[in-house]
Amino acid sequence: MCGVTGWVDFRRDLAGQRPILSAMTEALGARGVDDRGLWLDGHAGLGHTRTAIIDPVGATQPMTADENGHTAAVLSYNGEVYNFKQLRTELKDRGHDFRTRSDTEVVLRSYLEWGADCARHLEGIFAFAVWDPRIRRLLLVRDRFGVKPLFYAPLPDGVLFGSEPKALLAHPAVRPVVDLDGLRELFSIAKQPGQAVFRDMREVPPGHTLTVDRDGITARRYWQLEARPHTDSLDSTISTVRSLLEDIVLRELVADVPLCTALSGGLDSSAVTALAAKWMWQISGERVRTFSVTFDGYSEGFRPDDARSTADAPYAAEMAAYLRSGHTDIVLRTPELMDAGTRAAALWAQDIPSTLGDMDTSNYLTFGVVRRHSTVALSGEVADEIFGGYNWMFNPAFVRADTFPWVVNEASQPGARQGQGRGLFDRGVMQKLAMTEYYADSYRQALAEVPHQDDESSDEHRMRSVSHVTLTHWMPLLLDRGDRLTMAHGLEMRVPYADHRLVEYLYNTPWSFKTFDGREKSLLRAAVRDLLPESVLARKKSPWPVTQDPVYTQALRDELALLLADKDAPVVPLLDTDAARKVLEHPDGVAMDWPSRMNVETALRFDHWLRRYQVELVL
Repeated sequence: MCGVTGWVDFRRDLAGQRPILSAMTEALGARGVDDRGLWLDGHAGLGHTRTAIIDPVGATQPMTADENGHTAAVLSYNGEVYNFKQLRTELKDRGHDFRTRSDTEVVLRSYLEWGADCARHLEGIFAFAVWDPRIRRLLLVRDRFGVKPLFYAPLPDGVLFGSEPKALLAHPAVRPVVDLDGLRELFSIAKQPGQAVFRDMREVPPGHTLTVDRDGITARRYWQLEARPHTDSLDSTISTVRSLLEDIVLRELVADVPLCTALSGGLDSSAVTALAAKWMWQISGERVRTFSVTFDGYSEGFRPDDARSTADAPYAAEMAAYLRSGHTDIVLRTPELMDAGTRAAALWAQDIPSTLGDMDTSNYLTFGVVRRHSTVALSGEVADEIFGGYNWMFNPAFVRADTFPWVVNEASQPGARQGQGRGLFDRGVMQKLAMTEYYADSYRQALAEVPHQDDESSDEHRMRSVSHVTLTHWMPLLLDRGDRLTMAHGLEMRVPYADHRLVEYLYNTPWSFKTFDGREKSLLRAAVRDLLPESVLARKKSPWPVTQDPVYTQALRDELALLLADKDAPVVPLLDTDAARKVLEHPDGVAMDWPSRMNVETALRFDHWLRRYQVELVL
């Protein structure tokens, strides 16, 4: 995994702009802990920070390809191409020579062979830039689901780009301005493809390429989901899912560095871990390494909530023992979660304040521990999105609403009626944002893009729509968050369930198959039944844990009190101070419900973000 950045200006010679390009590159230093690289010539400059995964010695970047003594193409690449060995063979047959063992060079040679169409040939998670000095054109490419991020800022005569907004903000032409559209995107739990929070930026949409030349910027979609008839029987479908999972996990085990899995003890991560354990034992006789996370005293004092009926630790321990994995329990303590530096680092990793509070902090801390032992981790993320695992997918009122079903679910939660994390913000500000109308407009646009079959029943038609908008407007939020919090430590997180072959197959699988046993994720459970203990197979979905320590809750109240007393705090004019003071009226030690706690955390983080990024709000 790496960080990519660059600058193209067709009216300027950038030869003297190395310090600026260097600053843009250094802003992505956490993404690449092993190496730095710059390439600068004429109208273009590319930067790269590298965390070495495959061919650590040979695959330095930016990587160049020469033809007849001249540079034909320059690549800055972030990601993993899982079919690179097959592509290498095909490209060799087409006359290409290779000097490294890396997938990086395969991507570069794929561009030389197929141009912008190279994206169609690549299978994996990637975001990259290719500068072609022969025709003075830049190509930006992002993987099918946007697992790897890629931002850009149009300039009058070119473009800036980078893996994260912080790289673009290191350039003097880009200011941290956020308008109402940016705030809507920040607070939204339905991602708008291509939209960024900062006004001067955009994202390369998933499954798209962008070409930049003297005529401007041109976007082109190279991949999208299609509706096709599903002709397999239920038994055949289960068998196909298993076969795909076997192949996906096998391909994603390729690495020249230590590898592990993130194990929660839930169905999704346990299935990935069991398949990884099986392959590693067969291929090398090695046992898989696993990591799980909990809080000090969490399992002993666990209290079920609306989302979590069980604690992870007992199930993770059972699964680790079942597989005889090399297991590590990461135990987080309240002082770590309260640490101001850690919380600031989690915000810096994402460039914006999220509404998930200590879930971000605990993720950040967890991945830091994992990175001390492994450079690559396989995750069970996004299985719910493709197999159908969320409670709101089974609520008729939610799935038939005129907006995103998870937005309706959020509004139904006590303390979140104004939206998760927005409860302490001034109602006037919220009225300007008009989030209900924003969601409704976005939902109508999303529905218009859903591919359907002509003979679908009304129920299948509706659930195909739910599936598509989930994949395109909910899943990207999780993928981006996962990438940013892992890459803040130079840890590569691989997401087997986001393999486009599996997603394509399941998108066209009837909803009745996905729920054939009357439960969520029926196909996944059936496909891996022989690999897991019954307790894990039967376990109800449980999201990432949140601390239940009242000491943490009281610490939030104390911080909120200090914030409200600070006349210079930039967030205070945006808050409903009466609502905020009511939070402080609770007696010490009384825990807030999770939505209310997120309101406090979001206000605190929003203030820190405004200060650190010197954000200019245009309301």
